[in-house]
Amino acid sequence: MKFALTLLAAVAAPAFANGEFFDDFSQADVAALRASGWVLREGGGHPGLPGTRFAPGQFSVAGGQLKLRLDTDGTVAGTVQPQLCAARKFLWGTTTARVRLRDTGFKDTIVQAFYLAGPLKHDFDPDFSEVDFEYLPHGGWGAPDTRLYGVSWQTVRVDPFLPFNSAGQHKGSHDGWHILTVQVEAGRVRHFANDKLLNEAAGRNVPVKPMAISFSHWLSGGATPGAQRSHEFEVDWVLHAQGQTVTPAAMQARAAELQRQGVARRDTVPESGLTSECNI
Repeated sequence: MKFALTLLAAVAAPAFANGEFFDDFSQADVAALRASGWVLREGGGHPGLPGTRFAPGQFSVAGGQLKLRLDTDGTVAGTVQPQLCAARKFLWGTTTARVRLRDTGFKDTIVQAFYLAGPLKHDFDPDFSEVDFEYLPHGGWGAPDTRLYGVSWQTVRVDPFLPFNSAGQHKGSHDGWHILTVQVEAGRVRHFANDKLLNEAAGRNVPVKPMAISFSHWLSGGATPGAQRSHEFEVDWVLHAQGQTVTPAAMQARAAELQRQGVARRDTVPESGLTSECNI
């Protein structure tokens, strides 16, 4: 056993030697969440429907988990959504989150998202960079299927919407806890849901600029006006290994090791000097 633990440490250490970012969301409250460096979005804008808004009050932290709550009465004016973003300094490397996706009771077309993104400066911005996981528990975007997407973006025009990306999907319910991992290399992006490959992209669909680790929960359309209701999903932890391609299993093992050591948050990834706009 001692040999095995020593071997694991020897193998694991180089993967995180270039820097790592870890947060297990053990902050006392939302104010502490913001103070630790997360940007909590406020106001309107993409994604979601015009007229909906984002607000910090849609977050809570308890028991070492971050909860993202979307409130809606089925109208755009009555829809309030959460989005938060870390610093914009992540490009090559591996990012993993343990996320509790939910098939919520009311069949609104919601999107539960874990992603990394930079700003879209203008339509079809060639420097736009985004890789994301998006769970649609009640369908949407022209199809009724429940599905989990892994998407790597080339660029996009928001209005009218015209995307250029590489997307893979796993159909069916993903209600429950999952390990979601994205590996970003100079010429390739791979998305994994647990240990299963969800999508692989290359060429112009590979990010070119630093991105911010982000989570959001938003209404994509098709809601029925009526009673007020809430949709929620949770995040247990998020981990980034700077400049290294690491397996989902090794990322999960590293997060468990940090938690055993009592590390609630660690950030040794060099700063980029870029602003985390948190607006997409």
